[in-house]
Amino acid sequence: MSDSPDPRRRHSAPVVDGVGKSASRAMLRAVGFSDEDFSKPQVGIASTWSMVTPCNSHIHELAERARDGADAAGGKGVIFNTVTISDGIANGTEGMKYSLVSREVIADSIETVAGCEGFDGLVAIGGCDKNMPGCVMGLARLNRPSVFVYGGTIQPGKNHTDIVSVFEAMGAHSRGDLELIELKQIEETAIPGPGSCGGMYTANTMASAIEALGMSLPGSSAQNAVSQAKRDDCEAAGAAVLELLERDIKPSDIMTRQAFENAVTVVIALGGSTNAVLHLIAMANTVGVPLSLVDFTEIGRRVPVLADLRPSGRYMMSELVEIGGIQPLMKTLLDAGMLHGDCLTVTGRTLAENLAEVAPYPQGQDIIAPLNAPLKKESHLRILYGNLAPEGAVAKITGKEGTRFSGSARVFGSEEEAQARINDGTVTAGDVVVIRYEGPKGGPGMREMLTPTSAIMGRGLGDSVALITDGRFSGGSHGFVVGHVSPEAFDGGPLALVEDGDPITIDAEADTIELHVDDAELTRRRAAWRQPPPRYTRGVLAKYARTVSSASSGALTDLPGEA
Repeated sequence: MSDSPDPRRRHSAPVVDGVGKSASRAMLRAVGFSDEDFSKPQVGIASTWSMVTPCNSHIHELAERARDGADAAGGKGVIFNTVTISDGIANGTEGMKYSLVSREVIADSIETVAGCEGFDGLVAIGGCDKNMPGCVMGLARLNRPSVFVYGGTIQPGKNHTDIVSVFEAMGAHSRGDLELIELKQIEETAIPGPGSCGGMYTANTMASAIEALGMSLPGSSAQNAVSQAKRDDCEAAGAAVLELLERDIKPSDIMTRQAFENAVTVVIALGGSTNAVLHLIAMANTVGVPLSLVDFTEIGRRVPVLADLRPSGRYMMSELVEIGGIQPLMKTLLDAGMLHGDCLTVTGRTLAENLAEVAPYPQGQDIIAPLNAPLKKESHLRILYGNLAPEGAVAKITGKEGTRFSGSARVFGSEEEAQARINDGTVTAGDVVVIRYEGPKGGPGMREMLTPTSAIMGRGLGDSVALITDGRFSGGSHGFVVGHVSPEAFDGGPLALVEDGDPITIDAEADTIELHVDDAELTRRRAAWRQPPPRYTRGVLAKYARTVSSASSGALTDLPGEA
């Protein structure tokens, strides 16, 4: 802390004020600070720019806009970078094990840089899936006036295609239904430029959740990546931090229990990704708010699915942008008493105040269904319990797959094993594909199963094969799929005891997942089971496996230890 008379500078003043900080000022002069800048609040701009992925390839320009906004409002913006990985590129490979790990690395790096450099406030700009929760977790740990900005959604590819179209085309090709030249044409045209994957996949889901949470400016979650609206959003975010500093409004003032309930509600109404369950629990835990799997069930009983968005629906996020984004949806939910309107947001106003003048969707649109005629009366995110998942599992059941599936287990010890057997036709109708040892510790890293789920869909088995795993699913996965099975197999969870041919029933109405094997047989199998050796013993994956919590508690690596 500092004795500076400006309360907005409580973190930067100890770094740059006084004769004893001449060396600090000398270093900062070399990166563009003037005498006047040393008396201004410093705003760190956390950029996830990278040419690793189209989701983030445009973000450096957005970071510069956020810096300009902070500077124009009387602050001093300082851009710094954190990392990103690409799920779309890494899916189906060993590299995907680093995906969820990157969420923790992003949070750690933002906390590390801002804590070291003494930034008074922050803007964080994220594009790909793990950027968003990672950024917000970093902001929450620091608890300094902050705004999150979404990098924006991509435009559709030729013939209304996107990245999931490519994965499913691969499955169709392996079945023999698509020529190689047709697959190549989809590959060449599905991703036309910068922006995050175009359906209500994890990126757009989390952007929407964070806006509903109150940590983004209104409209930030539903803007095209390359647009004047997104550039303006970034400038406004930089300026908003100065107002938050003036009023000393911090993430802990915004990220309340009621705000998280709002986020869950909006995710359900949008038909969002199962990853939202994992990330929202982790984000809430980081700020000290209780949120559990049970809350998703309770909220889900009273919130319908309204959005006809991919992967299970017809439309893309860019088309929702054209009719007004998520603001009219939130106004509808608020008017129906489904949102807490008194929650504070980064505008300094309440959610209800932000939504007061929002116009309804245009007449005739069919992307968002009316409340009295929902696509599904209850949540598509089902939290299942049973002898296969005593601590819970997460399913995304839209109803198009049916609500109940019984079949025989076909067990695999890794994603690669399962993928090979799906592609060669070993997996057939009536199978329940079990992919284990892919949990947070066992993987390690809890890989997404987009490649096998897309292969199942591409081979025409989407309504006749189920898949369960202690790993995760991409927001682009659809079909009868159940993930996040806890405890995971590596920890001796019941998934480790399943054998080929075992009968399994998944019931998304009773919210159960049952292995039909008697207790005596399971006791015999447990006595014979031995934990497999860890797949990594050094490096970031080994460190992650040693520190990560269960998926049911958000797969966090910074849970509080004993005092």
